Formats: sequence, C-alpha cells, structure tokens
Amino acid sequence: MSDDHRLLTDAAFRREGLYGSRVEPTFSGVLSFMRRRYGRDLTGVDIAVTGLPFDQAVSNRPGARFGPEAIRKASAHHSWGPVWPWGFDPFDTLAVVDYGDCTIDYGDVAGVPAAIEAHVAGILAGGAQTLCLGGDHFTTYPVLRAHAARHGPLALVHFDAHRDFEADAGRRIDHGSMFTRALDEGLVDPARSIQIGIRTTFAGEGGGGVRVIDAEETHALGPGPIAAAIRATAGDGPAYLTFDIDFLDPSTAPGTGTPVPGGMTSFQALSILRALRGFDPVGMDVVEVSPPWDHAEMTSNAAAMVALEMLCLKAWARGARAAPEAGRGGGPGGGAGGGGAGPRRP
Repeated sequence: MSDDHRLLTDAAFRREGLYGSRVEPTFSGVLSFMRRRYGRDLTGVDIAVTGLPFDQAVSNRPGARFGPEAIRKASAHHSWGPVWPWGFDPFDTLAVVDYGDCTIDYGDVAGVPAAIEAHVAGILAGGAQTLCLGGDHFTTYPVLRAHAARHGPLALVHFDAHRDFEADAGRRIDHGSMFTRALDEGLVDPARSIQIGIRTTFAGEGGGGVRVIDAEETHALGPGPIAAAIRATAGDGPAYLTFDIDFLDPSTAPGTGTPVPGGMTSFQALSILRALRGFDPVGMDVVEVSPPWDHAEMTSNAAAMVALEMLCLKAWARGARAAPEAGRGGGPGGGAGGGGAGPRRP
C-alpha cells in the first residue's frame, strides 16, 4: 500500500499514478474496478480491466449486461491491500486501469462479436493484457479470437457448470455453443484445455479432447490436485482463464442466468485459484453475473473477489511476495489482509 493513507475520494479520476492503493470510503465515490484509474491511456499499463455488457446470448434468465457495473460496485469493498492470504497488494506490482466498457449496439446483435473482438484487440495492440467482466459467456468467444490472433491457439482453462460445447454450425449467438466455434476455428488447443466443475450434459455435445473435471471430482479432489491438473494440462504455452460464476453453487451465487445446484462454495473457488500460483494466463475473464437475480450482492461480491484473485496470480507471476511482517491475518471478506499500515476500514 502507498505510504500516504489519507482518505481519497473519486480515485478513479483523481489517482495520479498507476501503482499502489489508497483507502477510499466504500460507500461513495466514482466507481471503477478496485478504484483503479479510469481511462484509455495504456502507457505503462500491464492489465486493462474492461466490461463486456452483453446478455442477448442467454438461454434462460437475462441480466448479465449489468454484470460489469455490479462487479465494479462490489469491488469497492476490497480495493486496498494487502490481500489475504497472499500478503501483498497486487497493485504494488501490476499497473492496472479500468478501461471502461466495450460499446454494444443492442440493435445489432450480429455485429456484437466483431465489436468485442476489435475492442479487445485494440487493448492488446496497446501492450496491455485484459481482465474482462461479463456479460454472458458468449463474450469469451470474440475475446478468444482477439487473443488467438496474437498468441496462436490457446489453452482454455474453464470454470463452469456447463461445458458450452453444444452443437453449432458457426452462426449462433449462444452462450452454450461458443466453445464449439472456438474449437472449430482453432482458437483453442483441446489437448491443453481443461474444464472444472461441470455438472450438466447435453445431447450432441462436442469438445472431444478437452479434459473435464466434473463437479463430483472437484468436490473430492480439493484445490491442490485440481491446480496440479490444470498446470499439467495447460503446459507452458499461452493460456486463457475464463470463470463462469455459475461454477459456484446457487446458494453462494444466486445472481446468474443458469444456476445449477451442486456447485462449489466461494472458498473452494478462491482456494483453487490461490493454489495456481505460478500459472500466468495471457487473458482472463469473469462472466455471467446477473444482478437482477442476485441477493445482497452475494454474486457480484464473489465475482469481484475471483477477479482480484486473478490479479494476485498475475502479480505473483511477476514476483510479488508477502512482506515479512504481513502475517496471515485478514480483514472481513478477505479483501484487506493484515500487515499493512493505515486504516483497514474508513
């Protein structure tokens, strides 16, 4: 954390630098993801967080277009470090900005994939990596197109209740079949791809060659073995990490379009991500948060923490480590860990 612990309001616009955290009242101020600077100047930026507010590909309950807004709001509660149990503030290591949202023309659904792909490709061309906030899961498909154009075929590391490999002739705008298209187009390498938490099945489902750790195995194995399986499968090549919030059980995350009982708790999900230390994906997303179906911001809060853990993974890969005095104490919700000076709550 910065040595200056005075309260700062509207840090999204008033922040001067790209690094460090400042305590800001969680109940006020202009919202950005984790109170990062809001703008489209990518000079010196490592990660650009961007929203993809699209939900016209859903098969059940709509509302995920409001997901990026809700995740940003929930993130205010966790926006200064050090982060428990990592013991460091990822923003001391990573230069992260909130890049705002992709412009979505709701009246031109067929044009949305190209719009998202161009939006993300522009960020990558600017030298930054992306953390995308959905939006429904179809949005991952054009994001994969942009990343594959830059890195070649990707290992897909996919947390979800659904495989999303339903039949598709290449024309559907559908959050259940976009990985079929991605596989057909060579965007992902099936031999290096893995899906975790799956607990549904559909007739005619594809995805041959992609490893599946279903929900029963996920519950039984625990974080360490699952993380080891992910590393072994993805290997050393470029990888993309996508997290559908319905990986979590509806009792943990009710605010999603296609909730499936039998899922994971937020503790299980965060523990798996923490066990992935050393894994360094080239792109990441958190999708399918649907605030109209949420209760007490449970789902958006969990999604904000998942996104923060992803940033901690990136910071760890770049050498961030806990300060010797950090210890393992933590503030409520895991957002503000022990060891840093200054107020833990305004």
